[in-house]
Amino acid sequence: MSHEVYTMHDFNKIQSPFKLLYVTHSEYDKGWHSTSHTHHFTELFYIVSGKGAFVLPDQEIPVKENDLVIINPHVEHTEKSNKQDSLEYIALGLEGISFSLPDEESPIGLFTYQGDREDILFFLKKLLHEVKNNENNFEIVCQNIIEILIIKLRRKKNIKVTKETSQRRINQSVALVKHYINHNYSDPITLDTLAKIGNINKYYLSHTFKEDIGISPIEYLNQVRIKEAKTLLETTDFTIAEIARFNGFSSQSFFTQVFKREVDQTPTEYRKMAYQESKEAINV
Repeated sequence: MSHEVYTMHDFNKIQSPFKLLYVTHSEYDKGWHSTSHTHHFTELFYIVSGKGAFVLPDQEIPVKENDLVIINPHVEHTEKSNKQDSLEYIALGLEGISFSLPDEESPIGLFTYQGDREDILFFLKKLLHEVKNNENNFEIVCQNIIEILIIKLRRKKNIKVTKETSQRRINQSVALVKHYINHNYSDPITLDTLAKIGNINKYYLSHTFKEDIGISPIEYLNQVRIKEAKTLLETTDFTIAEIARFNGFSSQSFFTQVFKREVDQTPTEYRKMAYQESKEAINV
């Protein structure tokens, strides 16, 4: 598994209807999944190789190599690879715009687009090169690359691009760190890890993350891990120790401590309650 992340700290000086929050290049093994999440900005995913799916609350949309996936703001979703296939993708976070189709009154939630692979991959790799190397005026190059991609979408799908008027804005490093946590919560993660990902001082990250999200980065990480742990407690027979390990906790005792603090029950108590509620629902 690999996950390369790049922030855009100087993008604000570019006059543009959107702000590029981050660019990531990720490779995940078979059977991987992110946690269910939403964000107030748009995400574009390009599937470089492999197969997987984007899971919405009411449907699952399969994706494969050369799919360009657009996820509008505030759409709850989870990404995952297949049990038989790994998944490699490039992802962009774009604040300030959303996408819609002409025959739909409201913005689309998620759709896929199959375009010219060599063309799209060329521009995305150039984008990665620019943000990785930080050469002179790389922000202008990045803006132009994204505008080219948007033009291609409008040509092929007749997509309408809408400027988002929401007053909410998020720090670019915070957006990147939040994205990283949602996709890598099962890995060993410390505040130092997250500060390195966001390319900022860890104390400034803690302050800014809490200002934008309402809680600290580590609190958010624990919430994501506990949310996933609750699902496993409800739906599987994995042991408490296994669930702790799957969700990145250093030990079963630490997992139990954090779970008790967040849920006001131990993992065992929660599993028993979930089982009882499920049994009662079946008998109704």
